[in-house]
Amino acid sequence: MHRLPVLVAAVLALAACERAPAPVPRPAAEAPDPGPARRIEADVRFLADDLLEGRETGTRGYDLAALYVAQRFAAIGLEPAGEDGGWYQTVPLLKAIRVREGARLAIRRDGRTVELAFAEQYLPGLNYHAQEHRLEAPAVFVGQGVHAPELGHDDFAGADVRGRIAVLFSGAPARFSNDERAYHASTRRKLEVLSERGAVGVVFLNSAEDEARAPWARAAANWDKPGMRLRGADGGGIDTFPQLQASASVSAAAADALFAGTPHTAARLYAAVQAGRARAFELPGTLLLAGRTTLERLDSRNVVGRLRGSGGARAGEHVVYTAHLDHVGIGAAVEGDAIYNGALDNALGVAILLEAAHILRTTPNPPKRSMLFVALTAEEKGLLGAEWFVREPTVPRSSLVANINLDMPVLLAPSRDVVPIGVEHSTLAPLVRQAAQELGLPLSPDPFPEEVVFVRSDQYAFVRAGIPAVYLDGGILPARAPQPGQPMPAPTPANDPRLALRDFLRRCYHQPCDDTRLPIQYADAARLARLNARIGVLAGNVAERPKWNQGDFFGERFGRAAPRAR
Repeated sequence: MHRLPVLVAAVLALAACERAPAPVPRPAAEAPDPGPARRIEADVRFLADDLLEGRETGTRGYDLAALYVAQRFAAIGLEPAGEDGGWYQTVPLLKAIRVREGARLAIRRDGRTVELAFAEQYLPGLNYHAQEHRLEAPAVFVGQGVHAPELGHDDFAGADVRGRIAVLFSGAPARFSNDERAYHASTRRKLEVLSERGAVGVVFLNSAEDEARAPWARAAANWDKPGMRLRGADGGGIDTFPQLQASASVSAAAADALFAGTPHTAARLYAAVQAGRARAFELPGTLLLAGRTTLERLDSRNVVGRLRGSGGARAGEHVVYTAHLDHVGIGAAVEGDAIYNGALDNALGVAILLEAAHILRTTPNPPKRSMLFVALTAEEKGLLGAEWFVREPTVPRSSLVANINLDMPVLLAPSRDVVPIGVEHSTLAPLVRQAAQELGLPLSPDPFPEEVVFVRSDQYAFVRAGIPAVYLDGGILPARAPQPGQPMPAPTPANDPRLALRDFLRRCYHQPCDDTRLPIQYADAARLARLNARIGVLAGNVAERPKWNQGDFFGERFGRAAPRAR
């Protein structure tokens, strides 16, 4: 990994190549501009270095990263737009860590008690309301816990979960549209529905399909990693669903234990869920869920900079660029490496945001609306930095007109396109298409819509607040287009971006190998920064604020929460 002298050299090079913030004059003799790709690479190498220990929220490493980004904002020439005239917005958090001692998941049935093994077969959920909990109650299987009568689907039909523990699989019906599935598959939505219907606990069952994407052993090895929630003025957690007194997750291998003594197996139930044939039913006996949690208050920081608009009244409105600065920190060692550096996730996204800010700061004709650049904390803990920012923005909430988010652009093989996720929901679509056309970039659809990433990154906090958003991701088309009569090389992760993405998700997502040894395509990152900046110019100059498309799924649900122009 990169040692400190290299980091210092990178920082000095960056300081030399950026415009100093007014009114400090630029030096008479400047080092040559190393170019966009080199600037992005220098930022990634610093943010993903072992020195920052994986940038987990609430750690020294994250605070170093926040300081670095604030200094980069200043060097670019942005103005502070955080609290009290500074670069930072404090994000109050409640930190929870599960304790092994006292944890139990027991199945009591027909006079027998079956205990599942901690970590090997189950993990207790974090409890943000009590340091110790114990719940014994009857259980009911409810499919995927989806209540969507408007779509002709109700996993709770014929079942009463009041006072019971709900047992369910993740996801949402395959027949739903991508947007509908994304919304109903979110854990937050499931917990809302369970709380509203009176459940007192929940057990999430893993499927073999879940564990093909994220092996149970990975979660089990990191069972002591902290979770977090936003902290309210009373010191308690926000959106923590106190009605649900206990929760747990069960591995696919152990899921059959919950259905022992019934005619069902977990595999057959999951197949029925996928086919839309699953029906709710009560489980015999009771489930006992117990656990202990250590709770701690802590504060983290968003980093906020602004480029003022040039358009009179419209300069009081803001297009918000976001990229999360945190990653998952230090965890279980893999091949001797315990630092989860997060080079793609999301040092690269932050570096592209910084380059977009540089482009916009140096453009001869700045956009009429102001541009806000926010490096967010606690995305990995549940989009918490973004959630806090839209709750308590450092500029008037009514001034937020659109969000452009960058998260984990997987640029590991040369590509020629960009994937704008969620663009179809709002009038940002023609602006994105225009910007891409001007730069000669094809736009490709989300290659893996089943991953429902539109609700899994920071733009979703803006969407829930009614603010139109788009999430820019790396391309999937090889840089070399097929030529008539010329053979194409066999596709590999080195030359096919789609295969590179699959390979990264399988091997290195949230793993120590997400580091700067990956073959990151910095020229493609620079191209994405240019597109990012151009979208901001167009969104900043368009006469009408971006709005949700008529009848849009997310617009119908959240559009009423949108901040209004004053």
